[in-house]
Amino acid sequence: MSKTKSDLPLTIALHIPTCWTPEQAFAVFEMVDDLREAIWRGYAVQIQDQYRDQMQPPLPDHPDPKKPPF
Repeated sequence: MSKTKSDLPLTIALHIPTCWTPEQAFAVFEMVDDLREAIWRGYAVQIQDQYRDQMQPPLPDHPDPKKPPF
């Protein structure tokens, strides 16, 4: 894990226990779903823009003048 000058990790590994009860797993699942909904309410347009940008095929950097455009 890489660290910055302030010794804070740049990423945090997420380890999910395999010993949760079904009730614990459901509670975490509901919390993640609530978090997703809250993020969507605040950033729906930006998220949709990001999805659209990721789904579009990349444009060529330098079109080949010898190739026809079709």
